[in-house]
Amino acid sequence: MRWLLAAAAVAALLLAACGGEDEQSEENGLLVVTTVAPLRDIIEQVGGDQISVVALVPEGTNSHTFDPPPSAVGELERADLIVINGLNLELPTLELAQANASDNVEIVLLGDRTVTPDEYVYDFSFPEEGGNPNPHLWTAPHLAIAYAEIVRDELSSLDPDRADYYADNTERLSKRLGELDEAIAAATATIPEAHRKLITYHDSFPYFAPRYGLEIIGAIQPSDFSEPSPREVADLIEQIRDAGVPAIFGSEVFPSEVLDTIAREAGAVQVSTLSDDDLPGEPGDPENTLVGMMVENVRTMVTALGGDASALDGFETGSTWRPSE
Repeated sequence: MRWLLAAAAVAALLLAACGGEDEQSEENGLLVVTTVAPLRDIIEQVGGDQISVVALVPEGTNSHTFDPPPSAVGELERADLIVINGLNLELPTLELAQANASDNVEIVLLGDRTVTPDEYVYDFSFPEEGGNPNPHLWTAPHLAIAYAEIVRDELSSLDPDRADYYADNTERLSKRLGELDEAIAAATATIPEAHRKLITYHDSFPYFAPRYGLEIIGAIQPSDFSEPSPREVADLIEQIRDAGVPAIFGSEVFPSEVLDTIAREAGAVQVSTLSDDDLPGEPGDPENTLVGMMVENVRTMVTALGGDASALDGFETGSTWRPSE
């Protein structure tokens, strides 16, 4: 009798747990699984309180080499929608999603749907012979708007009753990104013309820089994500000297031992606080947004290159979505 009572109690607990999980899933609406933090933020801004978002790539992790853990399989199996950047950025995650997602779940590749092959950018970190175009579209606000619009359309297709809600959220986010675009243009215009050149550790701004009259003249990290060779370091030092660049920019995600050497030998300042997919603060903080990351990045670039970043003073970086009624 005691055994039967214990078994019944366990069964009741299991049923309650299962019911709680279903209620939580229903309460949070669609489950969207994505990869890097900037995509997570865009999806959250569009979906608001009608979706739950899981980002598989931890912030501060090299997304190019990230291999998802076995626990990611469960998230992918439960997903109503899978959204990744594409352009070969997250191939292990894409392969895992293709193997484990439900048959009726769409895998959306944002970059592949935003730029055409003739618009691909190849550079030092992403040479054309490697076959992988530079995937960092989200650092350009006008392309981040395109990402948001794709997410809006996908969520609306899955959840047509809330299409107006997703459209309203997208409109607010697009307006904020448009204002950011204008503020960046105003700030970068103050950089002395001879200094409007970027040398970064990782090629993260190829779609951003041309829009604001900045020339990317090199990157320090080779395409295999190793440290540059002594020959490459010597070439970079000479290139920086010839260009008269006052600052070179490192990355929080890609710490490098050679940056100090290159900067010192070239007579430039080394700034190592740029980020391409590590948002400020922690998830839930007001500044933990794509807009917040880009405001910090541009302020850093403009100031180090001799410009005036005051156009970004007081720029609102918090979330733009509103609760549903």
